[in-house]
Amino acid sequence: MGTWDVTTPVIEAKDLDLTFRTNDGPIHALSGVNLDIEKGDFVSFIGPSGCGKTTFLRVIAGLEHATGGAVSVNGMTPDEARKNRAYGYVFQAAGLYPWRTIAGNIRLPLEIMDIPKSEHAERIARVLELVDLTGFEKSFPWQLSGGMQQRASIARALAFDADILLMDEPFGALDEIVRDHLNEQLLELWARTEKTIAFVTHSIPEAVYLSTRIVVMSPRPGRITDVIESPLPRERPLDIRDTPEFLAVAHRVREGLREGHSYD
Repeated sequence: MGTWDVTTPVIEAKDLDLTFRTNDGPIHALSGVNLDIEKGDFVSFIGPSGCGKTTFLRVIAGLEHATGGAVSVNGMTPDEARKNRAYGYVFQAAGLYPWRTIAGNIRLPLEIMDIPKSEHAERIARVLELVDLTGFEKSFPWQLSGGMQQRASIARALAFDADILLMDEPFGALDEIVRDHLNEQLLELWARTEKTIAFVTHSIPEAVYLSTRIVVMSPRPGRITDVIESPLPRERPLDIRDTPEFLAVAHRVREGLREGHSYD
């Protein structure tokens, strides 16, 4: 299992490298990544397309494997953490099965993980309430809006109550008004559940609004060019985005992205 305790970072990367072998030659995706994510953090990863944000998330999840350095999750290897159900993963697309109801989609990981059937109804009701979808248990995905489908996808990732939530640009395909609403709801969910969240985004305002820390990455090979500790309070109305404090953090993120490009 590992020797994880509250003083150990929940996620720890040390000198992480990853090179993909392809028919066209090696692709150096990540280089020398060092990062600690503490319990209860909301950490966003931002950088240009192809910089390794999603790859890093997939390494944490054990879906890709580092070719150098090390990653630990709750004191375990990513593969051990996956087997011990340490995290929930939310993909860019909701990925709901159209022939299953919303409750049926949320039940799927509970079935796979052999969680007792006697617990299913309570767990499903609890996570639907967390994402404000109570009453939609019997609906099918095609009957819901894109934003509601993503909320159902988040509920599915929460169903087995892992302490870590990995989110790969879950709101990127949604319009700005829906995205704003889901950003607000995600902050409320984070406050209520105290999960540790790692969140990939291309949006500077989204990264600044959501995060306790923002990790700025360079073009491939992905390196961390800046880690910004947010000075914003944990309770954040949307209009905080008009404050000087918010704009100052957004400016630093933008400068970090520009600086990263200077390595080219």
